[in-house]
Parts: sequence; C-alpha cells; structure tokens
Amino acid sequence: MAEFARRTDTRYGNRPTMKDVAARAGVGLKTVSRVVNGEPGVTPDTERRVQEAIEALGFRRNDSARVLRKGRTASIGLVLEDLADPFYGPLSRAVEEVARAHGALLINGSSAEDPDREQELVLALCARRVDGLIVIPAGHDHRYLEPEIKAGVATVFVDRPAGRIDADAVLSDSFGGAREGVAHLIAHGHRRIGFIGDQPRIHTAVERLRGYQAAMEDAGLPVDERWVSLGSTDPARVTAATEEMLAGTEPVTALFAGNNRVTVTAVRLLAGREAPVALVGFDDIELADLLGITVIAQDAAALGRTAAERLFRRLDGVSEAPARVQLTTRLLARGSGEVPPPGA
Repeated sequence: MAEFARRTDTRYGNRPTMKDVAARAGVGLKTVSRVVNGEPGVTPDTERRVQEAIEALGFRRNDSARVLRKGRTASIGLVLEDLADPFYGPLSRAVEEVARAHGALLINGSSAEDPDREQELVLALCARRVDGLIVIPAGHDHRYLEPEIKAGVATVFVDRPAGRIDADAVLSDSFGGAREGVAHLIAHGHRRIGFIGDQPRIHTAVERLRGYQAAMEDAGLPVDERWVSLGSTDPARVTAATEEMLAGTEPVTALFAGNNRVTVTAVRLLAGREAPVALVGFDDIELADLLGITVIAQDAAALGRTAAERLFRRLDGVSEAPARVQLTTRLLARGSGEVPPPGA
C-alpha cells in the first residue's frame, strides 16, 4: 500500500515549474528564466546546472505568458473537409512546411463537410488564439468570421472561396480542368458522356459541371439530363448513378468523374464490364499511373503552399485587397480516357 501511495503522489497534469528547476539547480528564478529564454548574463557553469535540472525534471517552457506579452501564439489553424481524403495529405503537408519555416505550429481539424462543425471548429481555434486560419469551407456563409478577421486573425480560404465575405482564396481551375477533360473524351470520338459529381452546394462540383457543359456546348453536343448526376460521393450512390447511365439502348460511352472518390468507385465498377467505357477523373488517385487512369490533376501541394505563403504575408503586415489566386490543372493521359466508343 505504501508503494501505491508513493505512485499516486505524482498526478498527471502536475508539470514541473521554473521554481522546481531553480530549487534543484540552486539558483534564482531570474537565472532560470534567462537560460530558458536564451538570454545573456549566465555563467557557463550555472547554465549547465540549470540545463541538467531541466532535463532531470522534464521541464518544458510554458508559452502562455509569452503569448500574453507578444500577442502572438506562433500557431495557425487548418480546417479541412476530411483528414482521411488523400487529396488533403499533400496540401496539409505543404501548409505545415511553410508554417515550420516561419516558426509556427500547425493545428488542423476536419469539418466532415458540415457547415455547423466548420464554424464550431474555426471559432474554437480562434478561442485558442491562433494567429491565422486556412479554411477549406463547408458552408456558404462566413460572416461569423468577420469579428475574428477584424480582430487580426489572418484568414485564407483554399480549394473553395468564402461565402458572403471578401477574403483571400486560393483555388484550382475546376471549370477549365473539367472542360479540358471532357473535350479530351470528345476528341476521342465520344458523344454521349456522363458526368458524376459531388454535392451541388459545393463550389468545385458546380464549377466542374459548368466545365462539362461548356465542353459539350463547344462541340455542339446535346446534354441529356440522364447523363448528369450530382450528390453524395458514397460508393452506393455513385454506383447506382453510373449503372443507370450505362443502361438502356443508348448508354453513355464515356464518364467524367467529378473528384477522386467518384473516380475510385467508377474504376471498380468499370473493371467488371466487358464493354469498355472511357473514363477521365478530376483529381489524381493513388496507383492511377499503374492502372492507366486518365485524370485532370490538381497540384494539392501548390494549393497548400500558396495559401500558407499568402497567410504569412498577411501576418507579416502586408496590407492589400483580398485576392483570388487560381492555379492551373494538368491533363494526364494514361489510357482510360483514350478508349474509343464502341464501333469507332
């Protein structure tokens, strides 16, 4: 029982303080403060004793007081749609690298495409005094952020623009990319082309649909309403929509997939069909080069890096009107988009 009592004397959360370090090293609090903050005025022998005490106790500097003095936390928040989505991996990593180069910590979270959860997460990050925010928006009304921006929280939106406020945004050319991808299918002889996209409330889904429609119009081709499906990227929904487009006496001969998750489901479904169906997807996917999947590729890392660099320009005091930066996409022809229609 005595041993158990000794173990429970140490409670989680009771971190060593500078007073503990000072007592162990036999020095004053000011001396410990100078060593911890890298200030001059401490002899090498005293500094060694303090560092030994710090290591022995596991002491870590509490930055809260420094935050109150300087008004900056050296941290930024990143709000993503879905941390599990492979598209956001290189984007997040690029933001983190820029933050690290500026001596800042990155805190990220996922909105799960829920506007209420986005707002809750963003305001929670603001309450923790992050210096800036990078947001992939789930909602269409970001006026809740106006007080935070006025209070000095630099904010940049990425992948999709903000709703109902004027703010920096870094986007891919979803319209132009989709237009190029569908034109590529048309150039290979396809006239009945299906479009399967994300939720119609999402900016990128709407822009990619516009690109599809523009390419069809450019070629003088009609668009049957049965060839277009917007909605959840759940595999069951995408599978049902694809099978419907491929049924009947005049099925589509090609598909344009509106994002990476739609593409993955389409690849699985088309792999089991005897008759070939051409496919172009928006966003690259893992192993697409080995599987021969033609895609419109975004540079997710460039999106993250550009957004983060713009954010830190704001934090460094650069004052300029909010701007929308648009990055180009690339068509990567690998085989699936070059399949001709039956009988061609």
